[in-house]
Amino acid sequence: QVQLVESGGGLVQPGGSLRLSCAASGFTLNYYVIGWFRQAPGKEREGVSCISRSDGSTYYANSVKGRFTISRDNAKNTMYLQMNSLKFEDTAVYYCKARVAGDPDVDYWGQGTQVTVSS
Repeated sequence: QVQLVESGGGLVQPGGSLRLSCAASGFTLNYYVIGWFRQAPGKEREGVSCISRSDGSTYYANSVKGRFTISRDNAKNTMYLQMNSLKFEDTAVYYCKARVAGDPDVDYWGQGTQVTVSS
């Protein structure tokens, strides 16, 4: 079974930084998109950043572009989201997600990790 295990969330002051990690195990099927979503109280879940397997192209939501960076460590089978210059608006539960091709496609989600930006 594919599992995505997240870590790195916590409490941080505005302007601070956090690095989220997503470690994949049992990943015998190739994903074609992997990335991060978040959901804040009272808001719908939104895509934050993702990266494609085929060409490594990246996507960033406008709200985080220039502040967040997505990366991978293939040797550790781990994906990261480096979050800098954090704002109150970044407070949310952050989820790792991988989409695997199939009929139909299957999405695998991490358990979520809480990020709280507060003074």
